[in-house]
Amino acid sequence: MLTNIKYKSEARKKRHRSLRKRVIGTAERPRLAVFRSAKHIYAQVIDDEQKKTIVATSDQKVDKSAAPAAKEGGKDGAKVGAKKARAKQVGTLIAQKCKEKGIEQVVFDRAGYKYHGRVSALAEGAREAGLKF
Repeated sequence: MLTNIKYKSEARKKRHRSLRKRVIGTAERPRLAVFRSAKHIYAQVIDDEQKKTIVATSDQKVDKSAAPAAKEGGKDGAKVGAKKARAKQVGTLIAQKCKEKGIEQVVFDRAGYKYHGRVSALAEGAREAGLKF
């Protein structure tokens, strides 16, 4: 069991290194990087030329009680779909912060994660708020 978890994390890191060879953020079109932990999701917009983070946010800054489409009845009475809804809110929030900084276009860096679930929900929320990638 332990070796399987280790393999999954190493496989994701390998995919991330492969993606980062092609995905580069510039001042005109910075990189929107996503990190997904077991409980939370984080997003930051990075200018790789200057090696600076321009904007960052996470679902810890989003009101967890306002997560729509979350229903009771999951494992141990947990809310089903709550993390996905919060990820969409993070996407909306990061897009709003980018608009304030004058950023219209970004390059999406999914960090080796599959474009599925919370990662796609974050991207969808950012697109709906007007960010282009």
